[in-house]
Amino acid sequence: MMLCAAIAGYAAVVHSGSDWLGFAAGMAAGALMAAIFGVLVIWLNTNQYATGLALSLFGAGFSPLSALPTCSRWCRSDPHFAIPWLSDIPLLGPALFCQHPLVYGAMLFAAALVWFLYRTRSGLILRSVGESPESAHALGYPVRRIRFAAVVVGGALCGLAGAYISIVYTPLWVEGMVAGKGWIALALTTFATWRPARVLLGAYLLAASPCCSFTCRVRASKCPVNF
Repeated sequence: MMLCAAIAGYAAVVHSGSDWLGFAAGMAAGALMAAIFGVLVIWLNTNQYATGLALSLFGAGFSPLSALPTCSRWCRSDPHFAIPWLSDIPLLGPALFCQHPLVYGAMLFAAALVWFLYRTRSGLILRSVGESPESAHALGYPVRRIRFAAVVVGGALCGLAGAYISIVYTPLWVEGMVAGKGWIALALTTFATWRPARVLLGAYLLAASPCCSFTCRVRASKCPVNF
């Protein structure tokens, strides 16, 4: 999902010049991949592990093939983002306050997701469908449709992550650029015992070491490139 979204977002920026359209294209690509997965697993009852592996292999092969028409056409400067005054703090400023707005948006989204899952009726229904589908079905909830919607939304978020890599993180597109980050996200889910706040904490703990190392090496500019 992330690889296909990375090339989708890359191509959208090539043709439109808008990063936000690139993010939207990446989310659409991720949602499409997730919808294929959902149809196969939820409606046709295929094995989810085998289906996921097949889609992973497909994405790894399809993304470089589809990138051929556009891989040499994008050339733009890397934009810098900085929070005034806070970004001037030595060491911590470049690391914490020179990030793309989506970085801070991810933190806010994690907080909103915690509230949604544990403080709203819809979140309770979604959790019940995942944890006890028989009980949810007995109460009259459309388990398959809810699961499918959740899978598609999750795929869209994976697509946003993939588009972020090719548009902001690098910013360029090369084959295999995701470099296993999707598998790290999968491992984080188990590590965090399916709790959004712990997922966010684990993600930033894993990212802290290379980010700090990179920040220390890049001192020539006021703010380092987004990482």
